Amino acid sequence: MKMKGIRWWMVSLVTAGLVVNYLARNTLSVAAPTLMTDLSISTEQYAKIVASWQVCYALMQPVAGWFIDFIGTKLGFAVFAMAWSLACAGAALATGWQSMAFMRGLLGMTEAAGLPAGVKATTEWFPAKERSVAIGWFNIGSSLGALLAPPLVVWAILHSGWQLAFVIVGASGIVWTLLWMLLYKHPRDQKRLSDEERDYILAGQEAHFKQDSREKGAWKRIFKARNFYAIASARILSEPAWQTFNAWIPLYLMTERHMNIKEVAMFAWLPFLAADIGCVLGGYLSPLFHRYFKVSLFTSRKMVLVFGASCMIGPACIGLVESPYTAILLLCIGGFAHQTLSGALYSITSDSFSKDQVATATGMGGMCGYLGAAAFTLVFGILVTQIGYSPLFVVLAAFDIVAAVLVWKVAREVRGEPSVTPMANPTGALA
Repeated sequence: MKMKGIRWWMVSLVTAGLVVNYLARNTLSVAAPTLMTDLSISTEQYAKIVASWQVCYALMQPVAGWFIDFIGTKLGFAVFAMAWSLACAGAALATGWQSMAFMRGLLGMTEAAGLPAGVKATTEWFPAKERSVAIGWFNIGSSLGALLAPPLVVWAILHSGWQLAFVIVGASGIVWTLLWMLLYKHPRDQKRLSDEERDYILAGQEAHFKQDSREKGAWKRIFKARNFYAIASARILSEPAWQTFNAWIPLYLMTERHMNIKEVAMFAWLPFLAADIGCVLGGYLSPLFHRYFKVSLFTSRKMVLVFGASCMIGPACIGLVESPYTAILLLCIGGFAHQTLSGALYSITSDSFSKDQVATATGMGGMCGYLGAAAFTLVFGILVTQIGYSPLFVVLAAFDIVAAVLVWKVAREVRGEPSVTPMANPTGALA
């Protein structure tokens, strides 16, 4: 039986994978106050644990991206998802900061495939004019995972201990991997995909996406691309903000705003809810700007990037407020801002590279971003005890603004876009 809108079911499956992926990486930050006490871990040692994940994640991203481009989206994503699930569960066996750092390093290496696989799946299943919307929806998974972490981890701590949280998240990853292998198919292999929807997907993709033969030298072509350097620079500058949110918000609320663990469970997820809104809204803003400002799709992506970076002024003002609830509001603005910006960057990456390059390019850009995040985390762990959180939030906002300016000035549209019309709710599209 033929089904309508299968491409949206596929992106939902990718989203679920990203939820598990980010749930695994955010489990540590929520468990940190309890875990640090139980294992006698200092703030600087905690920063090293976080950095071990970031460095391993960064270095593995281009490898994971290349692997997915080489072996295919379905099998490549499944291999890494099973591995990160086992690594997450293994963190429950940690007995000190060194063993926790080792397990988080393994988690970083295996989780590196998440976003490259998500971007590649989206490029396979969506025409150019819908791609920013689809990326916005699957990118929800990153903030939704972070959103679910506080209540889950606090529940586990109150009922058994922080170890239980890592085991539960690891088990959920195994379940998702089995579902992915069962349900995901490339459009050419999906028998329930109607001819109308298949033609709609293929006709709306850029010319450089329609090549069936695999070209050699993808790495060299990526390094020669002007847009790669714009994307990589933006990742280096913008990723520290998101990683700071993921790793430090619970600690910030407890140490700086004097909230207890139950209050953290109640409020620490709100910035990630706002981030979800940023993912979706940012995706729809691109075709909106394309339609009403009469600019190209590529330029509309850059406009969304500038909009997101501008919103980072919110968390930069966090040191000016006394109320913890106002501080949470400003963190919410920051979560919204970063995910709006991040989704635009993924769309620009997807627009800039061919189908045999896109996962590799995403991974290489991610490597640059997470190396920048790791360096900032190590500095953050030292400076936060000396100067506090507020000046560092100002620095993060400045980084994002500079990133947006770089992309606006440097990134250029690749070849021509397909002939597109403004989005008008094609068959099976989300309303």
